[in-house]
Amino acid sequence: MKLKVALLLFFAIALTSAQNKDTKSLTPLHLNEKLTDSLQLILIDYQKTRSIDSLWQAKIGNQNIYVEMMDLRTDHLEELTILNQLDTDVLKQRLVQLNQKTPFEVHYTPSLEKVIQLYLNRNPKFTHQLYELSKFYFPHFEETFDKHGIPLEMKYLAVVESALNPRAKSPVGATGLWQFMYRTGLMYDLEVSSYVDERMDPIKSTEAAAQYLNLLYAMFEDWNLALAAYNSGPGNVNKAIRRSGGNTDYWEIRRFLPRETARYVPSFLAIMYIFEYAEEHGLPVQKDVINTLHTDTIHVKDLIKLDHVAEVLELDEDFLKNLNPAYKLGIIPFEENKKHYLTLPYQKAQLFVANEEEIYGFTQYKVESADEALPENKKMNEAITYRVQSGDFLGRIAEKHKVRISDIKRWNKLSSDRLKIGQKLIIYPRSPEALNTSSSVSTKEKKNSQQAERESFEIYVVQEGDSLWKIAQQFPEVNIDEIKRNNNLKSVRLQPGMELKI
Repeated sequence: MKLKVALLLFFAIALTSAQNKDTKSLTPLHLNEKLTDSLQLILIDYQKTRSIDSLWQAKIGNQNIYVEMMDLRTDHLEELTILNQLDTDVLKQRLVQLNQKTPFEVHYTPSLEKVIQLYLNRNPKFTHQLYELSKFYFPHFEETFDKHGIPLEMKYLAVVESALNPRAKSPVGATGLWQFMYRTGLMYDLEVSSYVDERMDPIKSTEAAAQYLNLLYAMFEDWNLALAAYNSGPGNVNKAIRRSGGNTDYWEIRRFLPRETARYVPSFLAIMYIFEYAEEHGLPVQKDVINTLHTDTIHVKDLIKLDHVAEVLELDEDFLKNLNPAYKLGIIPFEENKKHYLTLPYQKAQLFVANEEEIYGFTQYKVESADEALPENKKMNEAITYRVQSGDFLGRIAEKHKVRISDIKRWNKLSSDRLKIGQKLIIYPRSPEALNTSSSVSTKEKKNSQQAERESFEIYVVQEGDSLWKIAQQFPEVNIDEIKRNNNLKSVRLQPGMELKI
């Protein structure tokens, strides 16, 4: 495997050097020195991270935990027979202690006890996995919340929302660790495109969650009510307050809230209790290998694919994608006015930095020589081009993109509902998932198209005294409007020496 990495780096260095004429060519001696340094770094960090990575690959991004958490939140308590895993008097005493050290209002109620007992009755492996994942995510949550003056216990909200799965997606489209809907995420600059969904970015989404929670607290001046508003919206909380006669105690207005929200805050408090009393309930509190997985972030300087990075750095591809969950297609785009970053285990990040140009060169070569399509990076609210498939009709296409049939007809100036296979439609999708239904073209196809375009034009050099009318007379197959359009001319004025595509 080390030989494979050496060959890849050797090839990438040679390729980058050959493509970059402004860079001094690397001699074989330079190559040998660089490869030797690279291999030494690999050998040093390989043994350190191998065991850590293999343990984490089974934990990060576990979809089953999210499904089970949603089941816990939606179970009908009154229909369940729950064995008491904890003495009620002991629970009451611990809840008093918890209330004294947190800004959340924690009071014993029979319904809260039932939720806690429900969590304790569930598969212990489920709770252990959540506890282990928290060691990876909680330090960043705490740092962000401390910066914004939010209670650090708010970190437990991500457990309730997503079971600490950054790719979690609810049936209604809420996405990420903090389960942002598209419109709410947009309020806090969480971009969604065909390549990227920043609602799944642990760093950016946590910052957005902190800002949103502060806004909710400013509205209600109570963290329990802020939690309720996070789940069902400020409007439902205000409605519950009015129906209760103006009461602003969560436990007093709870019966006026939507059913899910009435369970929501108790679920949060139950998770807080279990994590705060983890040792008493036999959870693995020892600080072992989980705390040794340190990561670093690198701002990308060019488009790069995660599978190429994994190949060169000898990382498991799925593990790398779980560390970078925001990149839906495994592609990190490059944008002039926006920064995107790559998250790597710390030692691998050092190796990446030491061979940055070579790795970008390797990706560039793989992309340019590939036959498969590289999708266009479209953002929400931008038009996509949809190619009509066999069996398509306007209703199906409209449903897929969450738009109306009348919108599609208006955007494409269609006078009837008839479609032809292969016909291209302009669509402004209202669903993040629909961004990836646009037609895509491979790099080779783009090059062939550009070449064909060049060959279809004749270049005319403007002479002294020329005008568009005179030029059009020399080429009877074109007119003045076509010449202006093909050359992006804003006026009819010409300068001698200008080159026009005819």
